[in-house]
Amino acid sequence: MKKIIISTIAVSALLFTATSCNTDFDTDVKDIPVTKGEADFSKYVALGNSLTSGFRDNALYIDGQNESYPSMIAMQMRLAGGGGFKQPLMNDNLGGIPSAGIANKKILAVVAGALAPVDAPGTGTTTLANIYSAGPYQNMGVPGAKVAHLIAPKYGDPAGLNPLAPTANPYFVRFASSSTTSVVADALAQNPTFVSLWIGNNDVLGYATSGGDGSNPITPVDGPIGVGFNSTYSALAGMLFPSGTTRKGVVANIPDVTSIPFFTRVPYNPVPPDRFNTALSGSPSNQNANIDALNAQVFGPLKQILTGLGQGSRIQLLSKTEGNPVVLKDESLTNLAAQITGALVAAGVPVQQAGLMGQLYGQARHSTSQDLIPLTTSTVLGTTPSSPFAVAPFDKYGTTYPLEDKHVLRGKFNNVNGEVEEVLAATVAFNATIKSVADSKNLAFVDMNAKMKELNSKSGIVWDGVRYTATFVTGGAFSLDGVHLTGRGYGIVANEFIKSINMKYRSTLPQVDPNKYSGVKFP
Repeated sequence: MKKIIISTIAVSALLFTATSCNTDFDTDVKDIPVTKGEADFSKYVALGNSLTSGFRDNALYIDGQNESYPSMIAMQMRLAGGGGFKQPLMNDNLGGIPSAGIANKKILAVVAGALAPVDAPGTGTTTLANIYSAGPYQNMGVPGAKVAHLIAPKYGDPAGLNPLAPTANPYFVRFASSSTTSVVADALAQNPTFVSLWIGNNDVLGYATSGGDGSNPITPVDGPIGVGFNSTYSALAGMLFPSGTTRKGVVANIPDVTSIPFFTRVPYNPVPPDRFNTALSGSPSNQNANIDALNAQVFGPLKQILTGLGQGSRIQLLSKTEGNPVVLKDESLTNLAAQITGALVAAGVPVQQAGLMGQLYGQARHSTSQDLIPLTTSTVLGTTPSSPFAVAPFDKYGTTYPLEDKHVLRGKFNNVNGEVEEVLAATVAFNATIKSVADSKNLAFVDMNAKMKELNSKSGIVWDGVRYTATFVTGGAFSLDGVHLTGRGYGIVANEFIKSINMKYRSTLPQVDPNKYSGVKFP
């Protein structure tokens, strides 16, 4: 198993690096009297998905909810006439919902001498019991929600939690006003004076995190309301901001999900040469001998056969000195199983082994720098798959046994676009719609895509001498799931919303101090 090793020395150095620039948030209005401008903050309601709810560390839990970006914004709005802001808090800081099969949050623990994310011990006490009687709630972020889910009736119906064909969401089941309502209906029932909307990430993120295996497809750009992104987002915005309304609001676009730590932590060539060392502890390493044997018996013959078929770039020889790419199955490639099998048999390889190699490598290739390896794949690299074809030496995921589609987000190969390009194209299309709707409704607009790209740059973002980047854990902004933010990261998001609100509505809401919120906790 690949260890995710995190140095505490590196963490301290990165999180508290002083720079010549005091802060990158240069439009703060902290020295100006707070005013609401042209907006009315007396009833603020936030709609969105897990990012809005305060989800982090792979779970929704109290401390994370209390550091959600809408709660930070609401706190600043109170300085300009804003009202109360309630959130549907979970029962504890574990976040798990046992009855719904939802696991506890991730924490850092020492595993085999290194820090690694693991599930927090204990049993979550949150149930699916409805808590609307303590509401209504102004934070209406629902983890897992796509655009169409916000307008779908019965999205909070317990009867719709059928795991085989779910039509409801366990998080919304907890705080929906009724079994027939929708998220947007419950929001409008509060008659909000100001609304924030950050939705659409899951319309592409689910496809990306599942490796584009078809289990969670990208939402089509076009199609009727409830199917196509364009029509559904426009309909949702029309419900929240109908013609003639005095309600004000802010919307945000979708970040490029391929640049988050979930896809950048594990490199495309994560297999070190010592992965091929099978010697007993205390014995001299036999990695070089094993690499030579695999090159001579497996990858060398495969490359020679594929080169003869004009597909030599599919397979590379293993390196003894550099990290090696993973072997993956690429369904977009022509299946050359029969040709591989026939060529091996002709070369004297036993029929059974030749057939096995043809079956395994007919659509296999080594990863390239265009491919993205999900963070979760690190837990299966080098393990033995449950498959009748997993026999020595073809029994190690990613090294000799090809990773299935769900374990890799495939990029462009041999000038043919892959799943990465599908994700990027959808993001561009969705963001064009969001910006168009913001303009047509005269709403404040947050370019969160640009901000996350800035966060993902080498220079990152600085606040009061502390630098934040998108580096996994040590960058300070992203939590242990590699997708959602820390409290500090949500502080950065809150400030982007506040800046856009101030610019659009001439208000002077002060920004928050991200450094005052929590980051990744170390044991």
